Amino acid sequence: MVHCSATRSGTDLLPDALDRMHRQRGFNGTGYHFYIRRDGTVVTARPIEKIGAHAKGYNAHSVGICYEGGLNRQGKAMDTRTEEQKESLASLIVWLKSKYPDSVVCGHRDLSPDLNGNGMIEPNEWIKMCPCFDAQAEYENLM
Repeated sequence: MVHCSATRSGTDLLPDALDRMHRQRGFNGTGYHFYIRRDGTVVTARPIEKIGAHAKGYNAHSVGICYEGGLNRQGKAMDTRTEEQKESLASLIVWLKSKYPDSVVCGHRDLSPDLNGNGMIEPNEWIKMCPCFDAQAEYENLM
């Protein structure tokens, strides 16, 4: 499951600060398994064997990946991924798919409820914009 950190473009959110934020929310550490910095560095934030704390109701059966960013300089939701982040995210997903071949890649927003019952989660139904791009469409060919 792909997430964004909801930090403004040009603003760093160091892994330690992310960990503190999650602990302040009552988690026992960073809720994501992986955190991808703007330079493409992949930080293992939580052991993959440990249940995440990133998507209520889905944590026991998912791996949480978060990229640093997701907001433009004005604080509006936007795909702010750098080329390095895109490359690292794709590589990480390929690796995870090799470990979990039956898994499905999705964004946090894709778990929003289907309010009109038409079988599709549409933009007007998203509880969150996260991850600010269509993760399912972007990574379906990696599977």
